[in-house]
Amino acid sequence: MAKIKKGDLVVVIAGRDRGQQGRVLEVLTDSDRIIVEGVQRVTKHIKPGTRRDNQSGGIVHIEAPLHISNVMLVDPETKKGTRVGYRTEQVERDGRTRTRRVRVAKRSGKDV
Repeated sequence: MAKIKKGDLVVVIAGRDRGQQGRVLEVLTDSDRIIVEGVQRVTKHIKPGTRRDNQSGGIVHIEAPLHISNVMLVDPETKKGTRVGYRTEQVERDGRTRTRRVRVAKRSGKDV
């Protein structure tokens, strides 16, 4: 189970884009990779008419997937990279008590 989810703000800790921050656009769980907005941009040559959004074709720049181990979640308080932990809490719903797991930043202890 990945500790990073779609929409999270992450910082790249390894590779050519080290230090850059961006939002997670997609999590590819089968290959343990993620796509981050504005990070790991590659040049792709597209034939005309092969995609709906690019009828004319040409050279486009898109974000390529990078391994999930090369990014860290950004702590909401310190704005630096942090590890992710979990805290369990009891939630009352429909008259029943349920246990819920909440993601917590290890650096500051704040909820993510």
